[in-house]
Amino acid sequence: MGVFDGVHLGHQAVIRRAVEGAHGSGGMAAVLTLEPHPIQVLAPERAPRRILASLEHKERLLASLGVTALLVLRFDETMARQPAEEFADRLFSVGGLRQVVAGEDWKFGRERRGTMELLRILGEPRGIEVTAMPAVMLKGERISSTRLRQALREGNLKAASEMLGRSYTVMGTVVRGEGLGRKLGAPTANISVGGEQLPPDGVYAVTATIGEETKEHRGVANLGVRPTVDGERRLLEVHLLDFDGDLYGNMVEVCFGMRLRKEQKFEGCEELKEQIQRDLEQVRELFEERKAGT
Repeated sequence: MGVFDGVHLGHQAVIRRAVEGAHGSGGMAAVLTLEPHPIQVLAPERAPRRILASLEHKERLLASLGVTALLVLRFDETMARQPAEEFADRLFSVGGLRQVVAGEDWKFGRERRGTMELLRILGEPRGIEVTAMPAVMLKGERISSTRLRQALREGNLKAASEMLGRSYTVMGTVVRGEGLGRKLGAPTANISVGGEQLPPDGVYAVTATIGEETKEHRGVANLGVRPTVDGERRLLEVHLLDFDGDLYGNMVEVCFGMRLRKEQKFEGCEELKEQIQRDLEQVRELFEERKAGT
């Protein structure tokens, strides 16, 4: 159980323990999560402006860890007023429930009075094991979604990757744009990522997976407001190298690599077009170097 925003290493420790328990008892591992984040209901003024993973993105990440089912509870004022004991009774009434796993500091119920110790006391007579997992530390500090979000805002993708145990990705749907990229010699997919946290604006080397495919496509992404031609809306545009196909309506997961440069304003479209070609050449060289292991 948990919110699991970002599914970082701390979250993964909870999930892996549940998956191990399910395998050991011949059961099924399920994740129970709350949507939206409780802080958005209880204290919206303190809620983060950006999420680390949409519900659809979270579902994909959880499935990769061996989770069979994702149970989403709608968190609202009614649930916020529910006594902890009542929440626990509803939870333990689920047929066949054998084990509950959550972080040791997980709280639930009205005024956050419910604790993992309370769950253990209430679950024991029903034969339900309650496992409280300790926080996962990195360089002497607790890994948290807040810490992860801060690293991404600062553009520290290395620190973000260390906390995630993988490269940071965002997922969104390809929507129709103005076709400007094609005119500039590099057709792009405009990806609507909703409220997911993005790194600082700039041009990045990226890889992307399309839909349910596992194949990674190499590419270059521009993240920003396109000051040369637009200057208003923040967009994530991705050009996939050597790709020919229709991406409209597809779900795409984008993995950010090296930032090549900051976003900048050029004198006109010709100067921008020339820079785009240099960006493409640099990205190709980077991927070739990686392939050669240099």
